[in-house]
Amino acid sequence: MKEYPNYTGAAPVPTLNLGATARTPQWLNQVVVTASQMRAIETLMFEAGMPVAALMEKVAGLITRRLEQIYPADRYPKVGVLVGPGHNGGDALVVARELWHRGRKVKVCVPLEKLKDLTAAHWQYLQNLEIAAVELVELQTCDLIVDGLFGFGLERELAGVVANTIDVVNEWGIPILSIDVPSGLHTDTGTVMGTAVRSDRTLCLGLWKRGLLTEVAAPYTGQVERIDFDIPVRSVEAVLGNAPDLWRIDPVWALAQLPRRRPVDVHKYRVGHLLLIAGSKRYGGAAILAALGARASGIGMLSVAVPTSLGDAILAHLPEALVISCPETSSGAIAQLPADLDLTKYQAIACGPGLSLDARAVVDLVLNASCPLVLDADGLNLLAQIGVERLIQRHQAQYPTVITPHWGEFCRLFPQLASSSDRIAVARTAAAETGAIILLKGARTTISFQPTPTQPSSIQTWINAESSPSLARGGSGDVLTGAIGGLWAQDLAGSVAAIASTAWHAQTALKLASYRTDMGVDPVTLAQNLLEPGLRRQLSDIWDII
Repeated sequence: MKEYPNYTGAAPVPTLNLGATARTPQWLNQVVVTASQMRAIETLMFEAGMPVAALMEKVAGLITRRLEQIYPADRYPKVGVLVGPGHNGGDALVVARELWHRGRKVKVCVPLEKLKDLTAAHWQYLQNLEIAAVELVELQTCDLIVDGLFGFGLERELAGVVANTIDVVNEWGIPILSIDVPSGLHTDTGTVMGTAVRSDRTLCLGLWKRGLLTEVAAPYTGQVERIDFDIPVRSVEAVLGNAPDLWRIDPVWALAQLPRRRPVDVHKYRVGHLLLIAGSKRYGGAAILAALGARASGIGMLSVAVPTSLGDAILAHLPEALVISCPETSSGAIAQLPADLDLTKYQAIACGPGLSLDARAVVDLVLNASCPLVLDADGLNLLAQIGVERLIQRHQAQYPTVITPHWGEFCRLFPQLASSSDRIAVARTAAAETGAIILLKGARTTISFQPTPTQPSSIQTWINAESSPSLARGGSGDVLTGAIGGLWAQDLAGSVAAIASTAWHAQTALKLASYRTDMGVDPVTLAQNLLEPGLRRQLSDIWDII
């Protein structure tokens, strides 16, 4: 146990991006802000002397450059631009102007007549270029729509002509590129304000907006990427401090946390020993999938405790595993762990996949284990019966825990939080109340934890915004549980193991789906391909070898 002391601890603040300049810290590509925070940061820039008009020109130029890369002129010669009354509309007008100068056929629709001064000035110049306003129906012949109606900070429900404009455009099926935030989405919560643009692409400006990373926003944002317009670090730190509490997981940074290199004199007893407790007669495959996920982590030793009847199946798939045969209930569940099983000799325990609800005594026992514990699936359903107070007791005893619920399991554990649609907020609340690392699975998996045990009110949250619907298959979560347990047993902090495993799991699925389709990403294939990314040294090429 002494060789693996790092059971708790925060995910490290991201260091400089390997491919970035020294003026662009990697954490600026991961930090997430609310509308009020973004507004305060921009205000500091303007007060320092950055002209608003100059920033608009710079941002619009970057948007235009990226648009031309994504939507080349030979395939998208006709571009329709929706212009709102504020600076988001001003950005859109500058983009329209630049596209027109580059030879595109540009049509501009301005649903609302009253524009802010700077936006109105840009509109006046476009009209002098003989780019006239058109009725909405005329955009239907375009190959691409640029949504510049509303940016960050929208608070009111959309209605009337603007709402009708959005609804009509959504029905056309023309590709839509949104500037900063799809018009109609709340910047902080991602909820729809009456109606919202269903974008194919969203170019988030400056820093990641909280609402873009929420589960409810996912059907509207399409593929989201950040446009970096060189926000000074001092402006961000002045508003957020040196340790922001909300982060977007950068896959390259997360994969760099994997223990890909080892000392030349290492041996298996120094690379962690994981105990996986899983499986039942009905759900035997879950134990195998979790074990395959653990194997991919590079764990030095893997012990798998299963009902006696599953031992041969485990060895058939993982001949290197140490099988611990356990007495069975009449239903084929683990009745109890062997009396001579010493839980203190493991660097981590992963418990739950496929256990069934007849294994309550097992979960009750492992909740008392002093080593790091990953609890998933039926382990969580049984915890809901036993009581989440046990997580608090573990935290008070400094026994670290990661729980990995999907939404249904989370609601059973925390019914008082089930009415909320804000998964980021409820994960943070659960982490604050229990002291556990909460990994709330979904299209936007959220990981919340207390980075400093002495300051329980401080919660750090990381969001995995890059994922694949191909993971919506039975068994995908079992693979993730094994990977987390395997990494944690290798002396990573629990939060880092959870973050790195989540990104690793999701990026593998994305790459597989890119050439197999979503239907081709079964959990066995997923587990087998987790090993592949570690073969390349260059992180920028890390997925090319799959």
